[in-house]
Amino acid sequence: MLLRSLRNSPAGSKARQRFEHIYNTIRDRICLLEYEPGLRLSEEELALEFKVSRTPVRRVLSRLEAEGLVESRHGVGTFVTDIDFKGLEEVYRLRMELAELIGQLNPLPRTEADLDRIRRILSQCDELGPEPDARGFARLNMSLFQELSKIIGNEPLKVINESLYYLTARIWLASLPHLNLADEVAVFRREIMDVLAALEIGDLESVGHIRRTHISMSFARLKRYAAAG
Repeated sequence: MLLRSLRNSPAGSKARQRFEHIYNTIRDRICLLEYEPGLRLSEEELALEFKVSRTPVRRVLSRLEAEGLVESRHGVGTFVTDIDFKGLEEVYRLRMELAELIGQLNPLPRTEADLDRIRRILSQCDELGPEPDARGFARLNMSLFQELSKIIGNEPLKVINESLYYLTARIWLASLPHLNLADEVAVFRREIMDVLAALEIGDLESVGHIRRTHISMSFARLKRYAAAG
């Protein structure tokens, strides 16, 4: 509904581009913990930063609230939501089931340019070194997700898949201090290699199975550390 109103606005595509830019920037800051849980987001300050009126900022915050990343408290303001591992366990399980559908519901074939972007992610992964930066690693993880999301040709699946990913992305990053980061990088590298191998032969259905396997393993590691700590 919100995107439709933007589509019909006088500014047309410029308004949509502006909305998406603000939305993507704030969403990524939340998912990368640059905006920590509990932080109050000021409409006025965000409007000044993005050089827009408060109206598009308010629309972005409304979308983020619908996705569970912020919450509005009447008369107080808008705050980044807390990270609740137990509360999001079912979301993780749903992500695993939906992952298999990536290559089954109208998947979009990849071009050589698409594969090159994933190869660059692999190169950037190799550049992380023996003591990788956690936030830099998280950005690469997010980049791979975004590339895989482009495979999805079924729009409702794409919307749901993206919403659930960004809802759980912070759990993983918040857990990194308790995980072996070098091991996480090695697992991530294997996922990229497996995905590339499948895409290079055009086996899009296998991409979904690969993704499900790695989400499952990641969830298992998170549960183990959550139980320990």
